[in-house]
Amino acid sequence: MFDRFLNRKAEEDKIRQEGRLPPGQALTQKFPVLHYGQVPTFNAATWDFRIWGEVEEEITWNWAEFERLPRAKIQMDIHCVTRWSKFDTLWEGVSVKTLVEEGLIKLKPAAKFVIQHAEYGYTANLPLEIVLQDTFLLATHFDGEPLSPDHGYPLRGVIGHIPGRADLQTPYFWKGAKWLRGLEFRTQDQLGFWERAGYHNDADVWREERFR
Repeated sequence: MFDRFLNRKAEEDKIRQEGRLPPGQALTQKFPVLHYGQVPTFNAATWDFRIWGEVEEEITWNWAEFERLPRAKIQMDIHCVTRWSKFDTLWEGVSVKTLVEEGLIKLKPAAKFVIQHAEYGYTANLPLEIVLQDTFLLATHFDGEPLSPDHGYPLRGVIGHIPGRADLQTPYFWKGAKWLRGLEFRTQDQLGFWERAGYHNDADVWREERFR
């Protein structure tokens, strides 16, 4: 156990020297499970994913259709507001940026914000410019395997940091919703579940924007 602690500490020091560890964070080699409420069940025959709001055409994909959308893989660092960070995590799923670039989602010029709608009425909000970054993914897989139910199976929003990409904003990990069921594009922002409970709306990890 003591050897594991020393190894973790040495790895954390290395990552800190590389400038990848935000203030107030500590490296974890596990993947903690944090969420509010129960884990929902998934039925591929009834599940759907909706796109609506400031778009030229509302869309609803069933699970088979969603699985045929263009795929992307991203390796990035993720940072939880509860002060753990996990590095070089590998995610696979669907990039909203790609869907927009390929015309599968056609945004109206007035679209400025995105609300992620998940099971049980849970929501998470982000500016459109962040959702269109390379670091935001509608993820179905983690580390080469389908998401576990506790981590959002079958679909969750994921936001993180790509080392060396200082041009990209990095919100805390809660800004991606588990058990995702739709994206609403809006002209104005709307606070999500945790933001209404007192968490910071911008949630920049490098500025430690944890709470209002």
